Amino acid sequence: MLELFKKIGSCLANGIRFIQAHFKATLLVLFVLWILIPSGSDGISPHNLQKIVLTGPILDATPIIEQLDETRENKDVKGVLFSIDSPGGAVAPSVEIAYAVKRLREAKPVVVYAAGIMASGGYYSAIWGNEIVANPGSMIGSIGVIMEGADISELMKKVGVKTQVVHAGTYKQVGTFDRPWSSVERAELDKVIGGTYDLFVGDVARARKLDLNRSADFADAHIFTAAQAKKVKLIDSIGVEFDAKNRVAALSKVKDPVWNKEDPMDRFFKRFAAEGASLAHMYFPPVTLK
Repeated sequence: MLELFKKIGSCLANGIRFIQAHFKATLLVLFVLWILIPSGSDGISPHNLQKIVLTGPILDATPIIEQLDETRENKDVKGVLFSIDSPGGAVAPSVEIAYAVKRLREAKPVVVYAAGIMASGGYYSAIWGNEIVANPGSMIGSIGVIMEGADISELMKKVGVKTQVVHAGTYKQVGTFDRPWSSVERAELDKVIGGTYDLFVGDVARARKLDLNRSADFADAHIFTAAQAKKVKLIDSIGVEFDAKNRVAALSKVKDPVWNKEDPMDRFFKRFAAEGASLAHMYFPPVTLK
């Protein structure tokens, strides 16, 4: 038995080494397979309900926006389940998704499902759904904005490194990491963060019909359980995905619900693209909704 496990382990190790050594060729083969292998939906009657999934950090909204807009134009689809499991991310992509959901809602019912974490930009993306259903174990909220950076000036002194800068404009060096930020620079950043926070809270209040004067109750970066989020009206009901799908079917008034099924290869390439975007943003950290 030990020898068998050794052989299996050896085969796996060899496979991993091959992929590492021939990464581009592996991607090419996967792409060719994606083109040649027929979709699993071939021969199946058109679906009338669509599930769209948003998972992980929000860095590039393009794939989700395309799905939402394509679904809005699809006359066969009568209702949408938008499943979210995201801790948030960059401001602009989160806003883009929120307003794509708003456009979609104008054409057909949209039920948002909080599958795990629906916080910050993840919550922003959800606000314009007709209803929000949250998993009992989900975490909701964190309506706030943050910008952070390092001060490595002490490390640079020890290493013996100095920066040389030529710039025009009082605030052109705002956020640099080679020195502490001045009070003037902090005030400039506070202006941006405050404005973004007002935008976030204002949109939540409008979409969810909440009293903006009581934003400290539902915003202020509070983190809620599903039950707590329901009390402050950030969600409409608590349930599992089965319940959320039933709400979509009910709002859509379809007699025979048929849900879409995502092609496995499509799912692989979406995840691959998301990982690539995440890696790129590690080196260019944006202002984020947290």
